[in-house]
Amino acid sequence: MADTMLQETRVLVVVAPSFNIATTMGFIDPLRAANYLDGAGHFKWEFASEAGGSCRSSNGASIWTRALSEVAASEVDIVVVSASWAPEKHATDRTEKALRNWARRGASMIALDTGAFILAQAGLLRGRKATVHYEHIDAFQELFPDVEVVENLFVLDGNRITCCGGGASVDLGLQVLQGLHGSALANAAARYVFHDTLRGPANRQQPDGAEPLGATVPAKLRLAIQAMEANLEDPLPVPEICKVVGISHRQLDRLFAVHVGKTPALYYRDIRLDRARGLVTQTRLPLAEIAIASGFASQVHFSRSYKDRFGLPPSVDRVEGRVPFEFRAWPMHRNPKDRDG
Repeated sequence: MADTMLQETRVLVVVAPSFNIATTMGFIDPLRAANYLDGAGHFKWEFASEAGGSCRSSNGASIWTRALSEVAASEVDIVVVSASWAPEKHATDRTEKALRNWARRGASMIALDTGAFILAQAGLLRGRKATVHYEHIDAFQELFPDVEVVENLFVLDGNRITCCGGGASVDLGLQVLQGLHGSALANAAARYVFHDTLRGPANRQQPDGAEPLGATVPAKLRLAIQAMEANLEDPLPVPEICKVVGISHRQLDRLFAVHVGKTPALYYRDIRLDRARGLVTQTRLPLAEIAIASGFASQVHFSRSYKDRFGLPPSVDRVEGRVPFEFRAWPMHRNPKDRDG
C-alpha cells in the first residue's frame, strides 16, 4: 500500500452470501476508529453484493448491500472481497468482470478468508503470492496452481492483498491504516479497539509453541502430528512414526490419549479425511483421485471411512455441500511445502 496521505480513501466491500461478518467488520473497525480519533473522514466505505439488498452472513446476521450493477462504475481506491463457505459458487461472471474492471482502474484488491478464491477465479492472483484460511489451502492449491500459496496471516503482493480471515483482518486493517496515515494514528486506533499487538505478514496462521488458551502441546506429540501431516498420501505406519519421534508405541498412545482424546491411528485417519473433505467439497477432482491423495488405496474403504466421520458419503457431501469442520486444537492437514514462505 503506497505511503500517501489521501484526503479520503474510498473502500468498497463486496460480500458473498455466508461471508464471515466478524472478519469483515474486523477489517473495517480500525478505519472507523481512525476517522473517529482524528475527527476526519480518512476512510469512506460501503457494502455491495451481486444481488444487493440484505446479505446473510455465516452466523445468521445480515447487512444491507448495494447491488454490483449500482456500484460497478464507482471510482474506489480499495476493493475488499469477503467470502467464507463455498466461495466457488459466488465467483460469477458478473462479479469477476466487476473485479477486473476495478483492478484495471488501479484499485488495490483485498481478499478476506476465502475471498482469494474469487480473486483467483477472476485471474487477479495469477503469478502472485496469496493466502487463505488453512482449512482451504489444499483445495486452493489444486484449483489455482499458478498462485503461490503460503500459510501466513496475510500477504502483501503489490496491490493484491490476501488475508486468512478471523482476527487477522484487524491486523490487516491496522497495516493498511499505518501505510496510508502513519504509525501514530495506527497505534491510536489499535489501542482504541483493544488490539494490543500488531501481527505482520510474516506471522503464521498456526504458530508453534503455546496454544491460544495457554496449554502447551508436548514436543514429542507435535513432532508426531507433523510427521502425520507430512505423509497424508502415503501414510506412515504408527511404529514408523514412533521411530521418527523417538518414543515407544505405548508412550505415543499415552500422549494422544491425554492431549487429543484419540488413538494415533484414529487421529491420523481423521486428518487424512479432513483433507479429503476439503477436496471433495471445494474441487471437482474425481473421488477416486481424492481417495488416493488422502492415503486410501480402496475407494470403498475411503467412502466407508468418510461416512463414518462425517455422517454422509463423499458423493452426497459433494452435492449437498458441507457443514463447518469441527474446531481443532492443532493445525489441520497441510502439505509440507506450506510450511515455507
